[in-house]
Amino acid sequence: MTNATAAALIARSNRLGADPKNTNYAGGNTSAKGTDTDPVTGRPVELMWVKGSGGDLGTLKESGLAVLRLDRMRALVDVYPGIEREDEMVAAFDYCLHGKGGAAPSIDTAMHGLVDAAHVDHLHPDSGIAIATAADGEALTSTIFGDKVVWVPWRRPGFQLGLDIAEIKKQNPQAIGTILGGHGITAWGDTSEDAEANSLWIIDTAAAYIAEHGKAQPFGEVRSGFEALAAAERKERAAALAGTIRGIASTDRPMVGHFTDADEVLDFLASEKAPALAALGTSCPDHFLRTKVKPLILDLPVTASVDEQIARLHELHEQYRADYQAYYDAHATSESPAIRGADPLIVLVPGVGMFSYGANKQTARVAGEFYVNAINVMRGAEALSTYSPISDAEKFRIEYWALEEAKLQRMPKPKSHQGRIAFVTGAASGIGKAIATRLAAEGACVVIADLDLEKARAAAAELGNTDVAIGVAANVADADAVQAALNEAVLAFGGVDLVVNNAGLSLSKPLLETTEKDWDLQHDVMAKGSFLVSKAAARVLIDQKLGGDIIYISSKNSVFAGPNNIAYSATKADQAHQVRLLAVELGEYGIRVNGINPDGVVRGSGIFASGWGANRAATYGVAEEDLGQFYANRTILKREVVPENVADAVYVLTGPELSRTTGLHIPVDSGVAAAFLR
Repeated sequence: MTNATAAALIARSNRLGADPKNTNYAGGNTSAKGTDTDPVTGRPVELMWVKGSGGDLGTLKESGLAVLRLDRMRALVDVYPGIEREDEMVAAFDYCLHGKGGAAPSIDTAMHGLVDAAHVDHLHPDSGIAIATAADGEALTSTIFGDKVVWVPWRRPGFQLGLDIAEIKKQNPQAIGTILGGHGITAWGDTSEDAEANSLWIIDTAAAYIAEHGKAQPFGEVRSGFEALAAAERKERAAALAGTIRGIASTDRPMVGHFTDADEVLDFLASEKAPALAALGTSCPDHFLRTKVKPLILDLPVTASVDEQIARLHELHEQYRADYQAYYDAHATSESPAIRGADPLIVLVPGVGMFSYGANKQTARVAGEFYVNAINVMRGAEALSTYSPISDAEKFRIEYWALEEAKLQRMPKPKSHQGRIAFVTGAASGIGKAIATRLAAEGACVVIADLDLEKARAAAAELGNTDVAIGVAANVADADAVQAALNEAVLAFGGVDLVVNNAGLSLSKPLLETTEKDWDLQHDVMAKGSFLVSKAAARVLIDQKLGGDIIYISSKNSVFAGPNNIAYSATKADQAHQVRLLAVELGEYGIRVNGINPDGVVRGSGIFASGWGANRAATYGVAEEDLGQFYANRTILKREVVPENVADAVYVLTGPELSRTTGLHIPVDSGVAAAFLR
């Protein structure tokens, strides 16, 4: 059963973390001190529960808490070797832990354990950081809060900062918290309710003061030609630029992207101060660890063409990489971790919006959210004073901190398809759904494209939230609809890496009963549809310069002359030859094109359920419910083929093991000798 003190802490943390005005995602930490029964002695023991490393306040659970014995925690003061060796104290926290399980203690544990208060909150609110990053933040702190809140000059989080704040509280018994220069706030209270109320009072008081006393235009005048484009136009422009920008952000390692055209971003980018402020970079460690020290900002007006913007982005990228290398070289020591890549994680395009990047969609989205936080911070600081973030030297000490490096090294090994973005047509059911499910399970972001939007969205929801999969409408026979679906994909995830042409239907008729309408429908959906999807996707794949995969779900019938099947088999043969043609044409861009020839996929198949199964059963003179076994019995392996078998083939073809394979068709038919490829 959860300790009452811990339960109250979790509830307080969830309330604070649920409101973005209080703190950013996974930012800040909270703690509570109390007693519990020591299972060894049976006597009460003083403990501290504190949010562990890497957790998020809004979703904090008991498993996300580190639990430490207070007597041992306080005894660390006696063995503290000084600020030059304070990183060693993080390992010492492990010797203070109580019980088994729980989260790893974070670097801020000392702040919570050494401060003489039962309940402590450390948060990163935009309003608080605005004061913390103002050039005259110390004077503003006194003006805004009186003696209830004390200014603490910037110090890197760690044991010494915990000692400093403990001393500040001791010397200022009237105080309820601090403004941490360049960083955030810390508040405390005798009860959980007091600590929460004090945190909110600091946050709300700072926000109210900025609103009442701040300048009307903290970012200055609007720059002519840099105003926001109309909504539809900026979405179209963003989609046109997305492939290029993702390629820029992925020069050192592949990244997933996120796009936002929030008002805060567009207003900032239109302002005269935007270039200079962006160049100063972010200040709060949580911000720049997610966003890098500064963004790449395009310096062209919205009247520039797409081609002009792309050319300039490439120039700016070269400059950005050189600047980042110079930043690393200027501050690195022989003990610093190796440079982690010199590409931007935030790319700002005036009039259009912000592109943010990360190893997965959640990380990319959160990076964008953090930069919006940074914009809000800059606005608040400029409204009252001048934005003055911590120095590049201090940023480097955080970014390339040995403790941060150790945290990165502890992260689990990525799955085979992590960082890849898959676009699967006809994926709301059957083979397509099985493919989407397998790719998502292997770490890919998945776009489920289907003629039925509601079914596409429902299938996507089964795979997870929108950081994992989205559903889009896609009539693959319509070029405009295909482009619109691809645009949604690149704006949702930054680009596309893996395309599966799976959408299809079938009409089983002999030649004399096959109408021109039947023929056109089959070819429009599969032959033309695959062509349109591949063409639209190839533009993005080429722009990204990351290679990629295009997979065609063809059929055994592409090489096997089955009875009463002229339209379907002919269009499947068309698809099969598209594989060969595109493999040759797109190979110079590192794009692999391969095909899969399934047969007899009856269970779970949308095509068979729509009447095709009944027709084929009648053709072969068997009951429809026996059709799957009929197909299996005529194969070499005598095993039925199911959608997951096709998904397995897609996984193998698009994984690392067959990276030198293109132009190949893999049969997934349990062995049909008449369909052997020659």
